[in-house]
Amino acid sequence: MLGGVEIPHELGMQAHSDGDVLIHALCDALLGAAAQGDIGKLFPDNSAEFAGIDSRILLRQVVERLHLAGFQIANVDSTLVAQQPRLAPYIDQMRAHLANDLKIDVNQISVKATTTERMGFTGRGEGIAAYAVALLQE
Repeated sequence: MLGGVEIPHELGMQAHSDGDVLIHALCDALLGAAAQGDIGKLFPDNSAEFAGIDSRILLRQVVERLHLAGFQIANVDSTLVAQQPRLAPYIDQMRAHLANDLKIDVNQISVKATTTERMGFTGRGEGIAAYAVALLQE
């Protein structure tokens, strides 16, 4: 799962939740922009309550928390780093899912994908990385 989209591939994520690193990066960016901690603080990976949970549920809870604190999401920008699988065919679907969960227009969310040209752990196919930044309005 990446950005709420199931990506067919022979390898998968090993994680406490569903392992959606893009959504986890977005949660951290949103919480950080509001100075409200991080995803590990809100949803500890040693809690049985969150074992195997759909990360979109976590994202929706973060958005609700921000709205209750008086914040609106202006925009988010994210980058996935993976040698494989090729992610470009899934980006529009990811943006649609995320815009729905973030309660923003799809034009307010950017999802990009890149490789490291076979360098490092992502280039060797040992994992993937995700980075995100968020702009909030109070």
